[in-house]
Amino acid sequence: MLMKKFIEKDEKAMERTILHCDMNNFYASVECFLNPDLKPYPVAVCGSVEERHGIVLAKNYKAKACGVTTGEAVWQAQQKCRDLVIVPPHYEEYMKFSKAARKIYEDYTDQVEAFGMDECWLDVTGSVGIYGDGEKIAQEIRERIKFELGLTVSIGVSFNKIFAKLGSDLKKPDAVTCIPKERFKEIVWPLAASEMLGVGRATEKKLAACGVRTIGTLATWPVEFFEKKFGKFGVALWLFANGLDESRVAAADASVPVKSVGHGTTALQDLENAAEVWRIMLALTQEIGHKLYTYEKRACGVQIDVRDNKLFTKQWQCPLPHPTQSASEIARTAFDLFCRSYEWRNPIRSVTVRAINLTAQNTPYQLDLFCDPLHTEKTEKIDRTVEDLRLRFGMDIIRNACLLDNPKMSSGGGPQVIMPTGVPT
Repeated sequence: MLMKKFIEKDEKAMERTILHCDMNNFYASVECFLNPDLKPYPVAVCGSVEERHGIVLAKNYKAKACGVTTGEAVWQAQQKCRDLVIVPPHYEEYMKFSKAARKIYEDYTDQVEAFGMDECWLDVTGSVGIYGDGEKIAQEIRERIKFELGLTVSIGVSFNKIFAKLGSDLKKPDAVTCIPKERFKEIVWPLAASEMLGVGRATEKKLAACGVRTIGTLATWPVEFFEKKFGKFGVALWLFANGLDESRVAAADASVPVKSVGHGTTALQDLENAAEVWRIMLALTQEIGHKLYTYEKRACGVQIDVRDNKLFTKQWQCPLPHPTQSASEIARTAFDLFCRSYEWRNPIRSVTVRAINLTAQNTPYQLDLFCDPLHTEKTEKIDRTVEDLRLRFGMDIIRNACLLDNPKMSSGGGPQVIMPTGVPT
């Protein structure tokens, strides 16, 4: 009965044309474009070993051919590929290229939904009468990305988001793959279940334990089985496998509500006392306060995550005395929570501070009987002045004195971004 309802609903739905654009080996490709001397070599973009972030973030195809994988330790990658060239990440530059690609996408539709920095869905249903069918639009975008940005992109073309994403993964690099509605079963169903968006390692194991290893098996078994086994998530997977995904592509100017703002770091050396933790937390909350002002939000609570040198992570949270954007207020509350909660059995490797339970900055709130509203107002004026100075002259124009020399805090800085000629900045 449930299966019949979904099939009847699908027959009434209008067919859409969805593209999924995935820029190939994005971080590594940008590095090779900005420094052409890297192109002949296997390249991996890696976090800093000195700052204890020594893992592979991205690699080019030459490194992949040597067995280098994303997420492995740098030393493991170097054992597989002795000629591996390691470069640090430059996120500001990647963001510039990402924005430039989005501008190209938006020439064809105003429905552009980001899925990470290097991937986007496009709904071009309303554009096919102007630019041609989905495959023609995809080919034009592919050529423009190559000509204007110097990068390659793989694009999937289908009638829903799930199969468009799957299509972009089937052929790489620099390719267009179409999965039409009338032929999706012969293309998609023989593939492993793990090829489909939503089926991660844990879900793949659970499906395999039930005897479900291909998308076709997932699609042809009764939906009631998956509903009983996995709940609503199981029904969603069954719908995806049968091409019944109806999720919409968000508009290009759509904004996702900000629910929390956090910042964390792995210390260059283990933190061994409360004073060192305080300096780290104060440094982290400077960025948090800045983001709260940018998003026009106030935090009503604080959450902290502390990982010791044995890699055990503990998390605590508490309310703030009143909604605030103040970095110092958030830091003091976070540090007080830490002192009350953490038992010094092991040194600390990393700390994360998160502002939670956000409200709009102009939302009225009840004053506490024991608070000093004049002091709060004075503090907020100082914080706004500091924020204005940083917006005009940069984050380092004014800093807490105790942060001027913080040898255990990662700098987190990067070189100035210089884009190639012709790429919008």
